[in-house]
Amino acid sequence: MKQSDRQALAIFAVVLLIGALLALAGSSGGSFIGAIPTFTLAVGAAIAIQWIVFIPSFMKQTEKFYDITGTLTYVSITVMILLATPELDARSLVLGALVLVWTLRLGIFLFRRISKAGKDDRFDALKPSFVRFLNVWTIQGLWVTFTAAAAWVAMTSEKSVPLDGFALVGFVLWVLGFGMEIIADQQKSRFNADPANRGKFIATGLWSVSRHPNYFGEILLWIGVAIIAFPALEGWQNIALISPVFVILLLTKVSGVPLLEKKAESKWGGQTDYEDYKGKTPVLIPKFF
Repeated sequence: MKQSDRQALAIFAVVLLIGALLALAGSSGGSFIGAIPTFTLAVGAAIAIQWIVFIPSFMKQTEKFYDITGTLTYVSITVMILLATPELDARSLVLGALVLVWTLRLGIFLFRRISKAGKDDRFDALKPSFVRFLNVWTIQGLWVTFTAAAAWVAMTSEKSVPLDGFALVGFVLWVLGFGMEIIADQQKSRFNADPANRGKFIATGLWSVSRHPNYFGEILLWIGVAIIAFPALEGWQNIALISPVFVILLLTKVSGVPLLEKKAESKWGGQTDYEDYKGKTPVLIPKFF
């Protein structure tokens, strides 16, 4: 077995362990479906869905269904919780609706992107290896779980709290973040669609106050979800508040900002206009004044 495959197996085991610990903590004080805690079932289903789609994807050596599978995982599990949890309160309904709205918007965006690109080069080196390619799908299941954890744990919690100030503040932050993400993505899509902008970087609209306004909106909306969920959490369930922290770390340290900053630097680094833009425009948090 190759060294890369052995490392992939180790990562695989760690990912499953983390998922199991999150399921155990988040299920404390939660509802059950039969003899299984609802949140534990949600975590297991999130990973199982990836494995099911992984099989034909590996056989056909394609990543075509990767993004849409992540989207369908959010949708199917959120709907499952809404249907299976007894006596849903208003907070749970709001959280479920917010997750579904965000997911459907993301799914449409990713579908359009992969349809234009045709393929995703990030998977080229991984697809030939069963273990490494499986890891990518398994990690997506954990990524979905961590991102939606605050909402899902609150929705399955036996603690019911009427809508309050937390719900209002969280909803406002979600709306602001969601709106910023949509506007930023639309502005960039229009910019890239104009042949006159070929080879150029966007520095207008929201992109004039942040180099990654869409990511800032993403972070803001998940902070909003966590704030709405907070009053319904107790004890070990509070581990679900890692959700926005996970999103922040993912976008600022792993797959979001660092990759795009590196790509931008390789394209425009050293150009006077880009260096000026980079010098006056914050990486993430918008500067309006």
